[in-house]
Amino acid sequence: MEFPKRYEPESVEQKWMKVWDDSKLYRFDPDSTDKVYSIDTPPPTVSGKMHMGHAFANSQQDFIARYKRMRGFNVLQPFGTDDNGLPTQLYIEKLKKVRAGKIGRSEFVKLCLETLEKELTPKFLLDWKRLGISCDFDVSYCTINSHCRRISQKSFLDLHKMGRAYRKEAPAMWCPSCMTAVSQVELEDKEIASHFNDIIFKAGDDDVVIATTRPELLPACIAVFYHPKDERYKHLSGKELSVPLFGFSVPVMADERVDPEKGTGIVMCCTFGDQTDMEWQKQYDLPIKTALDKSGRMTEICGKYKGMKIKEARDAMISDMKEQGLLIKQKPIVHAVNTHERCGTEIEFVHSKQWFIRYLDLREEMLEWGTELEWFPKHMKNRYDNWVKGLSWDWCISRQIYFGIPFPVWYCKSCGHEILAKENDLPVDPLVDSPPVKSCPKCNGTEFAGESDIINTWATSSLTPTIVKELFKGRPAYRHLAKNPMDVRPQGHDIITFWLFNTVVKSKLHFKMLPWRHCFINGWILDPHGKKMSKSKGNIIEPQTVIQKYSADILRYMCATSKLGEDLAFPEKELIAGKRFINKLWNAAKFCMMNLEGYDAKKHARPAEMRLIDRWMLSRLNSVIKESTESFDEYEFSRCKAAAEKFFWSEFCDFYLEIVKDRLYNKDSYKKADHLSAQYTLYETLLSLIKLFAPFTPFITEEIYQMYFAANEKEKKSVHVSSWPGCDAELINKEADLAGALASFVIAEARKAKTAENASLKTPVKLIAVKAKLPKAVFMKIEEDMKAATAAERIEYTQLDDSSKIEYECEVEV
Repeated sequence: MEFPKRYEPESVEQKWMKVWDDSKLYRFDPDSTDKVYSIDTPPPTVSGKMHMGHAFANSQQDFIARYKRMRGFNVLQPFGTDDNGLPTQLYIEKLKKVRAGKIGRSEFVKLCLETLEKELTPKFLLDWKRLGISCDFDVSYCTINSHCRRISQKSFLDLHKMGRAYRKEAPAMWCPSCMTAVSQVELEDKEIASHFNDIIFKAGDDDVVIATTRPELLPACIAVFYHPKDERYKHLSGKELSVPLFGFSVPVMADERVDPEKGTGIVMCCTFGDQTDMEWQKQYDLPIKTALDKSGRMTEICGKYKGMKIKEARDAMISDMKEQGLLIKQKPIVHAVNTHERCGTEIEFVHSKQWFIRYLDLREEMLEWGTELEWFPKHMKNRYDNWVKGLSWDWCISRQIYFGIPFPVWYCKSCGHEILAKENDLPVDPLVDSPPVKSCPKCNGTEFAGESDIINTWATSSLTPTIVKELFKGRPAYRHLAKNPMDVRPQGHDIITFWLFNTVVKSKLHFKMLPWRHCFINGWILDPHGKKMSKSKGNIIEPQTVIQKYSADILRYMCATSKLGEDLAFPEKELIAGKRFINKLWNAAKFCMMNLEGYDAKKHARPAEMRLIDRWMLSRLNSVIKESTESFDEYEFSRCKAAAEKFFWSEFCDFYLEIVKDRLYNKDSYKKADHLSAQYTLYETLLSLIKLFAPFTPFITEEIYQMYFAANEKEKKSVHVSSWPGCDAELINKEADLAGALASFVIAEARKAKTAENASLKTPVKLIAVKAKLPKAVFMKIEEDMKAATAAERIEYTQLDDSSKIEYECEVEV
């Protein structure tokens, strides 16, 4: 048998990527009655190519998929893409040099689907396949295709029937940059430098100083509030104050929500500066004034400031108040401001009609739903709980952008009555399609306007379990998924409040059951300095570059070093360690396979007579298999990798292979049973090791498996559909473990002594004097192997008393 001298990862990985793809190795069988392991895979946004965050998270997800497949599960690991909403709109507009609004929604959706199908998705998928991600790429969806549009619109209709989807004219959180409403889940707190501006309001001839960070909202001031127990302002009760620069009067009122310690202890209420402003306006039936339009510019009520952008108006008003003596002090502050996570723009509140899902009444139930889930790692549940406890808005699901899934709603032009689409007609586009009625059931009007807003992308992405289930309608897989939650949702900790929370809500509202049993929460891959990677910082590390320089297996190896849920600063040293590991595995496998030539595993069961040192190796192997299996079952893949790799390096390669060489090279000097014992141990250990490493480094393990083991195993197709190694508890033997540990110690001491004398490791040793607690009769069983591994002429052994404080002691005479 001839083996390549060097392992060539590029050619090997390309070869097996094609073989797996062509053979549909990772196909999910929707008609099988085998036990299913289902993964609600995160659908990435198609933006050209995989980024390092994708590589990190998807590798960790794939470790579990590969492990479960080897455990005999029919693994459902679909591949979806999230192609609906603003990111895709902007990307396609830039790529195709078009404007969505000019060519029409239907044509733009068609353009997107064609571009995705023919140009983007195939290249995008290649990155996932190149990394060795074992999805069934034929079980696929994109969130803007007709399948997903129908499911998303049906979800809306069902929620409307439940009385949970409603449209209301109300203050909504608004991004002036993206020109759309946003929901609470899309907010990101950002520390921003600003000023407390102490401004003079007039109460007749008296001055009342109010501190504000938003002087540009003065034209929308509708009242002034103080705390009812604040003696400084009680005399103002029932009076009116004149608003600086604008001269109109507003009432002074008392309310316990005012913080007497903040600013000057008296505040202006504007429509709308924040949540409290909204509550006051509603409670006290105050008027609504709109100072900002949807583009973030000042409106007509702002007088000479009309048309200015927010910061421009703020600076102009401050300058004018300084000139008029109405600004008496400015205090620099840094405070947390709500921004749109998509673009970083500060959020404003705009009075407009929006669609909401009512769920604030379910907060107690939401906390219970979180408890019903199993969280890995457990502490990630805190993020879910904190989010639920902090909810203060119903879920705003309408967006004022052009591209996305439209609401299946028309409005009567005469009375505004809502006309909903029929379920059988879905998906619909109300800007193109006609409503299902000829006349309004409320006023008999015959003219209708289609809803122009689109459904927020998270309201569709939160339906991924349903989207996947519906792909199998009428088949056993559908019946299984309809009755049972999926097994696991893998995702990043940063979108617990986005994707995870909303998926739980949708599943509970629609199906009265959890969407999955387990939450698998991965961390972030950061730059080498622990900073988030971004184009603006210039610290992007591309997985394609890493794969080209090292290999896909090595990148996956690196991703397995991080515990689930932990952020990882990009560790170049782990790539170097991964390269060493791949080379060592290849060389160790070559050594084993060359010395297994002629060995027929099908004919040889475990020998009845085995050397103690071989039983040590099998004992340790089965202990590692047990630990690795238990770790994978708890999603602790990094612990499995660490245990298997430590055993591979520190016991199998460093000691066992050295110990067994003499029996393999000089088999005529040993009994046939001793040689067979060595070969059996080599075969079983190497086969088990490549199976333990297969989820992490799928390419090299497949190459080794196909070079030798496939012909000897019943499961010839691939290591990745072979059986995960089972732990034989009968082989775990304390006596063998102690003997092997002593042998390793003695060999290590002999190596040290030779190195100290600058002697070759092959140099004979005159004498090794060993002291240990191991019974002498047991020691005698490993003496010959130690002599062979150390080239010792003589070994003297002294058995220590069990009460001795010394575990091992060894003197070597070179």
